[in-house]
Parts: sequence; structure tokens; C-alpha cells
Amino acid sequence: MPSQIPLSPDAGSEISPAIPPTRVVPAPSAPAAEMMATPKRRRFTAKYKLSILNETDRVAVTGGVSAILRREGLYSSALTDWRRQRSAGTLGALQPRQRGPEKAPVNPLQAELAKANREVSALRRRLDQAEAIIVIQKKVADLLDEMEQTPDRGGKS
Repeated sequence: MPSQIPLSPDAGSEISPAIPPTRVVPAPSAPAAEMMATPKRRRFTAKYKLSILNETDRVAVTGGVSAILRREGLYSSALTDWRRQRSAGTLGALQPRQRGPEKAPVNPLQAELAKANREVSALRRRLDQAEAIIVIQKKVADLLDEMEQTPDRGGKS
């Protein structure tokens, strides 16, 4: 129900601009900006894989394999893959595979071309240096000829 007290025309002038309002709505709290580490793909060594396989093979208790998998943070599919690879006798398959695009095969002529390009650039630097030396030698020879042809100035008489 509205108030029965009439408002005076100067009622707004009673509020001082220096006094903040008593009722302030707090700003919404922003979630904390935490830096989450990017997850890295786990890589298992052949030694680790074989130790897990041997340990699971020795388990005689029901539920023992699942307890090992939970403890190590592994899935049963990884264990199945490792067993299949072990039975196939491919020890290299137990090594972690290199991920990413395959490297381009190295062209044997590429190394020769790079070597030839390095030699050409070195020879060009030597040629530029030799040409600069020749230009300086010509200037020195011209100056010496000019000094021989002009009589001594300011010499002792």
C-alpha cells in the first residue's frame, strides 16, 4: 500500500550527493579465473607395460585385475591391446608411438644442394671482398702517381 505522506517539491534536495545510498546491490561475483593445465597424453614405456602385464597375470583374486587398473588409472582396453601386442611378439609395439604427421623422406640430393649453396655464397663473399680490395688498390696507385707528378709544395728550399 502506498504511503499517505505527501512528497514536498524539494524532497529530492534533502539527499546529499556526498552520502552514498544505504542500499547498494553488490556486483555479481565473477568466477575465479584459474589457469587449468592442458592435459597431456600419457606415454607408457615398454618396461611399465610389461610390469603391469606381469602383475595382472599373477593375480589370483577375483577383482584383482580391476583393482590394479583402478590404481594405475588404466582402462581394460589398454590392457587388452598390450596383451595382444605381447603375444604377437612385437616388443616395439609396446614402445609409445610417435604422434603427428610423418616426416617427409630425406632427399639425398637436398644435402648436396645445401652444401653447394653454402659454397657459392662463401665464394661470392670472397669475390666481393677481392673486388673491393682491387678498387682501393687502384685508388692508391692513382694517388701515388699524382703525388709523383706534382712538385713538392711547402718543401725545404
